[in-house]
Amino acid sequence: MTNSFSTPLRQTRSLLVVEDSNEDFEALKRFLMRSPIAPNVVRCMNGEQALAFLYRTGSYVDRKIAPRPGLIVLDLNLPGIDGREVLCQIKQDAKLKTIPIVVFTTSNNPKDIQECYQYGANSYIVKPIDFAQLKRDVQMLVDYWFEVATLHDWED
Repeated sequence: MTNSFSTPLRQTRSLLVVEDSNEDFEALKRFLMRSPIAPNVVRCMNGEQALAFLYRTGSYVDRKIAPRPGLIVLDLNLPGIDGREVLCQIKQDAKLKTIPIVVFTTSNNPKDIQECYQYGANSYIVKPIDFAQLKRDVQMLVDYWFEVATLHDWED
């Protein structure tokens, strides 16, 4: 199941969130929507959906349903194909590897952090337990990736 919502503010800012936890996604979405630079957000709930979305297969064949994201926020611990495998597949694909990926997970295991950077993650953020810190982290994430960084402009 993919949920998407958008804001009239700059439709070109597209964010793919790959998150199986409804609670974590709702908290993330709430902060994203309050941001003055709120991106268009699409959610995939597992690795299989995320790859189908990115490769435009199955129900995602239509480009309007599956626009190329400017950024991917990826949970590691997903049912089925986990976040590590999704990260590896994206970063090994010539057409997708330039999409920045921020791993956003509960794991602070040094092995997970090292592996994600070796696989090509652009950033690794441990989900904070504190609500106020989560709000700050999400705002910094949006500010950096959609205001400071220059993202690839997809022509497909």
